[in-house]
Amino acid sequence: MKRKAIALLSGGLDSTLAVKMMLDLGIEVEALNFTSPFCTCTGKNSGCKSEAVRVAQEYNIPIKVMHKGVEYLDIVRNPVHGYGKGVNPCVDCRIYLLKKAKEYMLESGADFVFTGEVLGQRPMSQRRDTLRVIEKESGLEGLLLRPLSARHFEPTIPEKEGWVDRNKLMAIEGRSRSVQMQMAEDLDVKDYPCPAGGCLLTELSYVPKIRDVFDHSEELNLRDFRMLKTGRHFRLDPHSKAIMGRSESDNNQLELTRQPGEAALTWLDGNTPVAIIIGNQDDDNFRLSARIMLRYTKAEPGAECRIELRINDSRQVFSVINDMSPEAVEPYLVA
Repeated sequence: MKRKAIALLSGGLDSTLAVKMMLDLGIEVEALNFTSPFCTCTGKNSGCKSEAVRVAQEYNIPIKVMHKGVEYLDIVRNPVHGYGKGVNPCVDCRIYLLKKAKEYMLESGADFVFTGEVLGQRPMSQRRDTLRVIEKESGLEGLLLRPLSARHFEPTIPEKEGWVDRNKLMAIEGRSRSVQMQMAEDLDVKDYPCPAGGCLLTELSYVPKIRDVFDHSEELNLRDFRMLKTGRHFRLDPHSKAIMGRSESDNNQLELTRQPGEAALTWLDGNTPVAIIIGNQDDDNFRLSARIMLRYTKAEPGAECRIELRINDSRQVFSVINDMSPEAVEPYLVA
């Protein structure tokens, strides 16, 4: 009887190798991919989702893309097992993903779950002790196979039952990916763009933006976190902030994601960032945002500057003085 397994597939090197190994061992594989507003492994227009889908298509396996929703944001806000160096709740994140994988395993009639995790590769979530905690708290004890490091652990049910040949599994350990890269060559695995993956929650420069959202939001929503990848963020009041583009691509992204009723500002007499206002749409915030925005233009200090304000289909022009020094702007800057 052919056995079926659920793969956690990011599209990176390790998870791709794990999928290839299981297929070569005769296992029927179905993939799960989880999207997140915090993924950094590829560009804004593609992301981990497209890489996972590409891998699934290459190996002709079904794939289900699942979105980490608001419940995941609550985990980021209050992780049971704490943070790493940033605001990365890596242990809680893995438990969350694997609980979802177990649910899908049961729904789909699969026999076990496997991942591309490697013992000792990640300092928080892939230590021997935390790997055990993750397996236990996910409810997958005995049914979670890690093919790249399997021979470092006690045999799982798939190994004990002979569904997979333990002798054909690996014993990789540590942060170097030289073994995996050699495996990729041997197994003809190509075009892996994201060997190590990436998560904005681990980046220290990103922490202030995350904490600012947590500190000023009673109810969390995914949009607030998706917006953190774009532009400079300025806290105007407890319920409002301005986001200003750093580049033309930022400006375009802000225009695309601006919601009905949200204001956009530009300086009429020179090159300018686009600034959008999220929260209270009032004259005080428009004027403060315009003055902050002028700090990032070539407007003459002390000059009176014309600002275009757009809300939905309406357009108006008002004037402010370019009077804010870098020191005056600093208290508003989140990151």
